[in-house]
Amino acid sequence: MKKALVTYFSASGVTAKAAKALAGAAGADLYEIKPKVPYTQADLNWMDKRSRSSVEMNDKTSRPALKDTDARIADYDVIFLGFPIWWYVAPTIVNTFLESYDFSGKTIVLFATSGGSGLGRSAAGLRGSVAADARIVDGRMLNGRLDEKELRAWVDKLVS
Repeated sequence: MKKALVTYFSASGVTAKAAKALAGAAGADLYEIKPKVPYTQADLNWMDKRSRSSVEMNDKTSRPALKDTDARIADYDVIFLGFPIWWYVAPTIVNTFLESYDFSGKTIVLFATSGGSGLGRSAAGLRGSVAADARIVDGRMLNGRLDEKELRAWVDKLVS
């Protein structure tokens, strides 16, 4: 069986909950992607075009700094990468994370949380942030109540 790591960015705790459930079901290690400067409630107000999250989503060159770069990516074959969907894409801090490590030869399985949209253009938006031989797989939305048995079956298909 391939060794798996569940990494995630969570601004409000929703994605953190999904990531913890996935890590438990997969028997995988867990790593939280944290911004150097934490997001505030005002930053997350997507209705305010001046909010940090809106600016980041509309300025694809924006790359928030990471609090640390302690993830031991080299130790894993499969990296589950979770995030909230913002404006149909991953928050740019996810690009920062991907650009901070060597994902050559790795399989990156995306999962996300959202109040109403799917993964959208997330994979396309992240592709340029990893080595050409890294494989990005559109995973699934992990919203609401998560069934451990169902998650385990999904993971087994991907990492066995």
